[in-house]
Amino acid sequence: QVQLVESGGGLVQAGGSLRLSCTTSGRTFNAYALAWFRQAPEKEREFVAGISRSGTRSYYSDAVEGRFTVSRDNAKNTVYLQMNSLKPEDTAVYYCAATTTTYRYRVPAARTDFGSWGQGTQVTVSS
Repeated sequence: QVQLVESGGGLVQAGGSLRLSCTTSGRTFNAYALAWFRQAPEKEREFVAGISRSGTRSYYSDAVEGRFTVSRDNAKNTVYLQMNSLKPEDTAVYYCAATTTTYRYRVPAARTDFGSWGQGTQVTVSS
């Protein structure tokens, strides 16, 4: 497992933007496929966005497609989530997750696909 630390959360008005970051001190960062999940109060944790080890493939939930962008800088051991056109329903704790498992026929997007998690960062979008 790898230790992940998220940052960049905060309070923003609807229509605004935030960029989340997730870093690790490990030396094998590019061995991990990464993802962002979020959990709103009294709701299940849900997948938001994922990115491959090389960063060449990214994928999103329908709820954020076209508004959020996931990227990674393997030289800096950091994955980002750029969130634009934020809505009140985007309010949640956002978590970074990592996995070394390779999925041949699908992309990892379920909670159980990931073995390492950060502590989360709060994002609050006011209307």
